[in-house]
Amino acid sequence: MSARLTISFTSELIYWRGPSPFYFFRVPEKEAAAIAKIASQVTYGWGVIPADITIKDEVFYTALFPKDGSYLVPLKKAIRENLKIELGDRAKIKVAI
Repeated sequence: MSARLTISFTSELIYWRGPSPFYFFRVPEKEAAAIAKIASQVTYGWGVIPADITIKDEVFYTALFPKDGSYLVPLKKAIRENLKIELGDRAKIKVAI
C-alpha cells in the first residue's frame, strides 16, 4: 500500500527562470517536512512527487519538484490564466499525494 497525504497551505506565486521558465508555489517548511517523510515511497525519480492539486475550484495533476529542502508546486500557464493568478498573488493550495 502506498503512502497517502493531503495537506493545505497558502503560498505566494513565484517565477523561476531556470532552464524552463515556470511559475511555482513554494510548500511551507512544516508541510514540506510531512512530504519528505513519505517521499521515498511516492517519488517516481529524482525526488519528483506526483500529486493532485486543488486551487479554488480547479483540480489538476502535476508533480512536486524538490528544491532547497522544500518542494515547488508548478502552475501551468493555462491554469494560471484560468484562475486569474498573477506573480506575487497568494493562493490556498490543497495537495493530495
